[in-house]
Amino acid sequence: MLERPHRGEPLPLELVNTRWMSRGLPVDFFEDDLGVGRWLTENGFTDPVPDAKAPLLEARDALRDALDRPGDVTEARLNAVLAHGSVRTEIHGGRPEHAVDADAGWLPAWMAVSRYAELLQTQSDRVRRCAHPECVLYFHDTSRNGTRRWHSMETCGARSKAQRHYRRVQSGEVTS
Repeated sequence: MLERPHRGEPLPLELVNTRWMSRGLPVDFFEDDLGVGRWLTENGFTDPVPDAKAPLLEARDALRDALDRPGDVTEARLNAVLAHGSVRTEIHGGRPEHAVDADAGWLPAWMAVSRYAELLQTQSDRVRRCAHPECVLYFHDTSRNGTRRWHSMETCGARSKAQRHYRRVQSGEVTS
């Protein structure tokens, strides 16, 4: 089974990051139903979600497009996913409680796009694509000063620094 290279992001980025590059080739964690089931479990959907793959793929593509090329067309795609559910508020014991009503199979996709809307509202400037030119992963920058550049310093950050050093050595800027 494939291991995803980056985890621990907010739900919409977890969904977008189910596609990545490995050794120059695209990898899709949702290539089979095992990957979909594993992603659902890893992200807290412990009850079976029938027919979740197609809605997740639709939401993932809409989210990636919104991150890569925001605009009216991508907003319409996100809104089409959001149309499959809603939040119902009730008061119990003097306290408001929120429940999600979503079409069967659409709950995980709806939740991911709904949480993306929350990120846009609260911290849109902190959602970033990894700065490594060959990486397609996104991350939520939680650093204090908001200047994080890579999804992971250990992988893409180290590769970027090594590539810069190699170019400097090749151009004669650095002597050994």
